Amino acid sequence: MNLSDIPLVDQHAHNLLRPEVAARYPYSAAFTEGYDSEIVNDHARHTLFYRRSLRDIAALLSCEAQEEAILARRDSLGLEQLTQLCFTAANLEAIYLDDGLQPDCILPLSWHERFVPVKRILRLEVLAEQLMSQTETFEDFLEMFNSEIDPPPPEVIAFKSIACYRTGLDIQPVSRAAAASSFYDIKQQLDNQPIRLADKFLIDFLVQQALLVAAKHRLPVQFHTGFGDPDLNLCFANPLYLRCILESPTYRNAPIVLLHASYPYMQQAGYLASVYPQVYLDFGLAVPFLSVSGMREAIRQLLELTPTTKLMYSSDAHQIPELYYLGAKWGRQILTEVLEQAISDSDITAREADKIALAILRENALSLYHET
Repeated sequence: MNLSDIPLVDQHAHNLLRPEVAARYPYSAAFTEGYDSEIVNDHARHTLFYRRSLRDIAALLSCEAQEEAILARRDSLGLEQLTQLCFTAANLEAIYLDDGLQPDCILPLSWHERFVPVKRILRLEVLAEQLMSQTETFEDFLEMFNSEIDPPPPEVIAFKSIACYRTGLDIQPVSRAAAASSFYDIKQQLDNQPIRLADKFLIDFLVQQALLVAAKHRLPVQFHTGFGDPDLNLCFANPLYLRCILESPTYRNAPIVLLHASYPYMQQAGYLASVYPQVYLDFGLAVPFLSVSGMREAIRQLLELTPTTKLMYSSDAHQIPELYYLGAKWGRQILTEVLEQAISDSDITAREADKIALAILRENALSLYHET
């Protein structure tokens, strides 16, 4: 199989950092989910992902596979030329950007549109934090929150929740009174300090408010699941915790996208996609951050049960443009290997494998997000 000619729809990624912000970080910071200085400076360069990536990037940039040589080549190209090179090599048709990661440090969506068509993913917790600082009463806050998402802004293709990071995925029904009480407690405690929403009652309430809107408009809602930076408790990142949401008929028409292969909970995610019509998956971050054997195993486990109409490509690229290229290179490569093994195992035919690859890399996302 040769999947290089299939243009990718990257259904979950992040804006690149502004150059002056990126200059504050070591290059290795883009290759780890850790942010402790000891991890970034002493250990991130010794992962299989980092070592493999240096060779991949060096081949793309036509330089030696050493960090110093890569940095020099990046500087000589400049960010715009480097981004064009990476996006072209990735063969991207479109990217859907969650611009809620480090929102004060990133380049705007319009900058990315110079290179590829872009749609926006609206991060719910960031919106709530912004509105809480602008309102004094819960009634005004909730009215503003709902007016910002219903109807969804024209450029918004999906909602996204990081409840997994803040309070975990065991999202339960919350009364309006309990949510209001949390709102006032937070406002009182902060005393005009920046708001970081980490209250379970209020997060669960707002996520379900957004799910009501999503069901009304059949708009996908992406959930961070599985591994990430140390801000989350991996024990509560298992997508099985979402059962309360998935079982509720109220939210039945809201498509739920479980991000990042739910690593290390791939089989659990695949099970959910196999039994709940509204559940979809992607494998970004797991690809390309894992070892080659780890990436292969992640996608293989997802496909043990997942209907091939429900799995999508993403890169979860962030900070630097090279991650867009690495996600694309290894997304195609690993998918090829897994599908060829499935042919060998007699699970599918070669003709079916070609159609499945096209669906996973492009068509499933276009269909789910109403782009076709």
